[in-house]
Amino acid sequence: MAFNLVFLSSILILSVFSPVINALSSNYYDKSCPNVELLVSDAVKKATANDKTVPAALLRMHFHDCFIRGCDASVLLNSKGNNKAEKDGPPNISLHAFYVIDNAKKQVEASCPGVVSCADILALAARDAVVQSGGPSWNVPKGRKDGRTSVATETRQLPAPTFNISQLQQSFSQRGLSLNDLVALSGGHTLGFSHCSSFQNRIHNFNATQDVDPTLHSSFAASLKNTCPIKNRPKNAGATMDPSATTFDNTYFKLILQGKSLFSSDQALLNFPKTKNLVTKFASSQQAFLDAFVNSMIKMSSITGGQEVRKDCRVVN
Repeated sequence: MAFNLVFLSSILILSVFSPVINALSSNYYDKSCPNVELLVSDAVKKATANDKTVPAALLRMHFHDCFIRGCDASVLLNSKGNNKAEKDGPPNISLHAFYVIDNAKKQVEASCPGVVSCADILALAARDAVVQSGGPSWNVPKGRKDGRTSVATETRQLPAPTFNISQLQQSFSQRGLSLNDLVALSGGHTLGFSHCSSFQNRIHNFNATQDVDPTLHSSFAASLKNTCPIKNRPKNAGATMDPSATTFDNTYFKLILQGKSLFSSDQALLNFPKTKNLVTKFASSQQAFLDAFVNSMIKMSSITGGQEVRKDCRVVN
């Protein structure tokens, strides 16, 4: 969930979004495709063995899918003709590992053609990504359908790393998600890497009187400034989301309390009593975080909106 759009006014997220909760079922494919979970987890496992950044990429891909038109695999569709798809919208340019979903879909189609949606494969892959990183497992409700619409400009609705707590709350509530869900799902930032663009607002020209966000730990801020200079910055410069960026744990919450989180939106969780209490709770109890994360993932991944089962995840039928 490392969102890379560095500007977004609160107006842009006021667009109408109606979460639709369709009846999903954990045993949806028990008869029609009984080995689907095994096939998807195998694809994720193989990819992770070759590239440790895959789990973070898949988890982020699922978040970015669900926040636009629900979890309908619209993020997987390629741009076509004059239509620029979600994956080419500014916050999604850095999404990667789409090939993992392609590989999983290929195996699933060979076993049960025309049965399993790409949206379900992505939801399963996100769960498997967490498991591969040492995190919890859970039963993923299934039965999503794939969407037929993907528009790059709609990615402006994604929560930005510069958001304050009221913008975050609004973005999540529009999708039927609570403050508890906001804090738990923000814990996905325990995995992965962020480019400088997502946190440069905190280390250069923070405001009229301060160059650096005063809530940042001074030595951490100095390190980030060194990594992300204003001039002559290496193209892919950035920082890991936390020191254990390939391990799913509660380090992220400990870092927030130490002033060592990357995004303004991470630090913003301390600016409201309820969210601050949850950060403190999750920092002190990894199990409390893992339990909350599982519940919120199931809730978020149950926002649905598709119409078909795609044969190829990159194109509509």
